[in-house]
Amino acid sequence: MRILLRLAAYTLKYKKQLVLTYVCLLVATLFSLAVPRLMGFAIDAALSRGSRTYLFVLAGAILGLSLFRGLFYYGQSYLSEFVAQRVAYDLRNAFYDHLQRLSFAFHDKQQTGQLMSRATVDVESVRRYIQMGLIRGLTILVLVVTVTILLFSMNWRLALVSMLFLPLVAWKSTVAAYALRRIWLRIQELTGVLTTVLQENLSGIRVVKAFGREEHQKARFAKEAQEVADETLEANRIQASNSSLMNLLFTLITALILWYGGKEVIQGRLTPGELAQFILYIGMVAWPVRSIGMILNTFSRAVSSGERLYQILDAQSPVTEKREATELPRAQGHVRFEDVHFSYDSVAPVLGGVDLDVKPGQVVALMGNAGSGKSTIASLIPRFYDASQGRITVDNVDVRDVTLASLRRNVGIVFQDVFLFNATIKDNIAYGAGNVSTDRIVQAAQVAQLHDFIQGLPQGYDTWVGERGITLSGGQRQRLAIARTILLDPPILILDDSTSSVDTETEQLIRKALAQVIQGRTTFIIAHRLSSLLQADLILVIEDGRILERGTHQELLDQKGKYRQIYDLQLKPSEEDLTQASARGRRG
Repeated sequence: MRILLRLAAYTLKYKKQLVLTYVCLLVATLFSLAVPRLMGFAIDAALSRGSRTYLFVLAGAILGLSLFRGLFYYGQSYLSEFVAQRVAYDLRNAFYDHLQRLSFAFHDKQQTGQLMSRATVDVESVRRYIQMGLIRGLTILVLVVTVTILLFSMNWRLALVSMLFLPLVAWKSTVAAYALRRIWLRIQELTGVLTTVLQENLSGIRVVKAFGREEHQKARFAKEAQEVADETLEANRIQASNSSLMNLLFTLITALILWYGGKEVIQGRLTPGELAQFILYIGMVAWPVRSIGMILNTFSRAVSSGERLYQILDAQSPVTEKREATELPRAQGHVRFEDVHFSYDSVAPVLGGVDLDVKPGQVVALMGNAGSGKSTIASLIPRFYDASQGRITVDNVDVRDVTLASLRRNVGIVFQDVFLFNATIKDNIAYGAGNVSTDRIVQAAQVAQLHDFIQGLPQGYDTWVGERGITLSGGQRQRLAIARTILLDPPILILDDSTSSVDTETEQLIRKALAQVIQGRTTFIIAHRLSSLLQADLILVIEDGRILERGTHQELLDQKGKYRQIYDLQLKPSEEDLTQASARGRRG
């Protein structure tokens, strides 16, 4: 019930439309109730050989009532859909907005398909609850109660006979709704899994085709689709059996009314017109009573969907902004780590006691094996995660004391896995900066060594790059990401292994771009290549979440420790290639 009340609260924003909806429903219902009454009068008048004028007036009244009923039902239909759609719009936006505020730690544990399913399937279930359950449900209640009163006012004996089936209907509908709630929750969870499989297959279609795994993916998708189909079929079986039982009950009750009502007419306790009213009123409540199961089903689905939606909407981000957080002005770039510890799950430590003092404009290279903690160190600076212990400062201000927006305006990042949107090159470069002039975009592309390539494209900066930048090479995507970061002009820069997946020639272009970008900025480079390490004023060798060695390239070679081992095994062989590429670049 708490979930349903929370969902219903979204309608309070549209009180005027909601009130008008209920007014239209109630007026249309009253007109509907009047029609059988007038038809009963007409039958009695005809049998008693009343005047044709009286019958003509009754027929006109019935026609007029039907016309007005239609108009008010139109108003109800439009307004109820308006309120339901606006609630769905607000709920979907609230869901999306909350997702944007949740930190990396939350998104690390979520499946994209499940989130997409919540934003589409579950929100649609809530919309149906608003339209069918919350709005029409009240009308059904009013209609059934009013018809019951009218029937008892005409003949209480026949009314008792007519109402005998209601307890059975209520019990059967409740049992069906309880079973359907569990099934629909299962269907929604399976739909999320199905969406995840589809999303992964479409995103990784090149890998699927490269390894010839089309049949495997087809079988995987078919398996999940079959489970959704089986559960949906079971839900429809329950609904169909419940609906069939309702139809049978109404057929039996109509026959019972004709039999017992006929006796009442013969005994003079009921007129033929009143018997006709009984049959018409029972027919009028037939659909509402049969739809009790459907209405309860919308409630059941709304509870299931609401639970899934509020699992996200009520989720607290591990990274939160203090109420008294202040704006961080443009920083000089002095970054300090003071005894910083961190773990993702509060069990396995990732960082343990990191101390670091980086002066403004200093270039720091982080190196180490996979899982050593170097990327985590970089991620803590813009507060993608929060330190478990210790503190991180920018210009002697704790990063937890400033607003996230102002902090991240001061930190530019070039990720290893460059994500580009399905938009133009110009839009992708300007993504973080908002509305900027074309001249500034061109300047950023020139610094990133990308301008000449863009000029050679048929549509220049207005060329669409395709989903995830699939039409660009790895090096081109890297340089576009650099241009995007340059446009922000951040005093602190994080380069996440930005040259690890490109050839030597492309690396030279990226190195030229980076040489201009890092000037005057505090820069953290997560690197495996020698070229990146040689740019650094300070190299940190990270192992098991701790700084094992620190110093310049030559100082670390002289120490003959872990860095020297890595250099001899991995880096030294690439030094000759780097020298040759540099020579070719100078000759060119």
